[in-house]
Amino acid sequence: MNPPLTTWPTYDKGDVFLSPEDIAAAMEALRAQLFFRYDFRPHEETFTGLFERRLCEVFGARHALACASGTTAITLSLLALQLPAGSPIACPAFTFAATPSAILLAGHRPVLVECEENLHLDVRDLRRVLDEGAKAVVVVHMRGFASDMPEICRLAEEYGAFVVEDAVPALGARLDGRYLGTFGHFGAFSTQSDKSLNTGEGGFLLTDDPEAYARAVVYSGAYEGRMARHFPGQVPDVDDRAFPIFSFRMDEIRAALAGALLQRLPDRLVAHRRNYDYVAERLADLDGIALRQPVAPGAYLGEALVFRLPGAAPRECAAFAGAVMAEGVDARALGDRDDVNVRAFWNWRFLLGDDPDAARSLFPASARYVSEAIDIPLSANLTLADCDRLVAAVRKAAARRPAAETATAATTTTEKAVAAGRAASR
Repeated sequence: MNPPLTTWPTYDKGDVFLSPEDIAAAMEALRAQLFFRYDFRPHEETFTGLFERRLCEVFGARHALACASGTTAITLSLLALQLPAGSPIACPAFTFAATPSAILLAGHRPVLVECEENLHLDVRDLRRVLDEGAKAVVVVHMRGFASDMPEICRLAEEYGAFVVEDAVPALGARLDGRYLGTFGHFGAFSTQSDKSLNTGEGGFLLTDDPEAYARAVVYSGAYEGRMARHFPGQVPDVDDRAFPIFSFRMDEIRAALAGALLQRLPDRLVAHRRNYDYVAERLADLDGIALRQPVAPGAYLGEALVFRLPGAAPRECAAFAGAVMAEGVDARALGDRDDVNVRAFWNWRFLLGDDPDAARSLFPASARYVSEAIDIPLSANLTLADCDRLVAAVRKAAARRPAAETATAATTTTEKAVAAGRAASR
């Protein structure tokens, strides 16, 4: 069902991880002509209710709520925490623009935290932000790589701050055997087109807190007593008339598709990990690049290959990405000044104003590391021959770099050794 590999496969070109059974599930929901999740049926007999119950079983969470997007899942999580309006909320400088957008949507103020050389949230800088009064931390497992959740949760507990995990880019990844999105007070996920569960749009949240969950359910659009359907036993004492309703619900058609896809999630995770490990192993000895290192062994999804060109200017990184693309492999220099890339925080005019240089000066470490980063999407449908094509493209681009640009190889090797030591020490 996938198009032939004439171009590098990505979701926006029609690359999907679907089976006939997945399509049949969506068609079943269409034929039922019951598209609203709150109809006459008991909650547990709806596609959305079944999907939520299965999510709880898979992730080991007490409560799950299917909603309209990963952004709304983050927003609902923050709303459910009942923080004072306008509270400062920490989030990493390296993330997609949806993360600070969700904080704003919840009525709060995003406060950015620097990232370190592996593009993970810098826990040392997080302490600075918590010292300044941040009430919660939205941690992002960006491009499928886990943040250091044990240390972040320990630090947040020290300050009495809540933790919301933006696991939108890391659905199914684990850290020390535990699913990302289950460490914090809430975990927020996406089922948008390029995620591990692809329903076009959609998302869900997980939590073990019944009262906070009930508030999130009401905010999502469960009015006139519908919140109680989510609790087969005792219903929390939450007044559904005390909160606005935002219609952030998932519909039955998407829920049917998501439920079917969830059955094959392990297959997709295996494919991502196989492709990533194959490529990373064959690029590990390449001088002049610094492969992103996980915070612990195996703590990544594998749906994207991210590496840095330490010391390279943005134009040099853009040229490298262009050389890879010339070989038929999609690549993006995240710091390309000619590419309006909303994973680069200096392009968030809604938050940091119109001067990108001024924005970069506020977070110099993040500006440096993001500017050096190259991002290559890894479809779960790639074959090992496709992976060989990627490896050859990166090696060819690296060989074409002028000697002056590869003079940082010794620094790169040192960074790799330091990162490996950190991971081994966990």
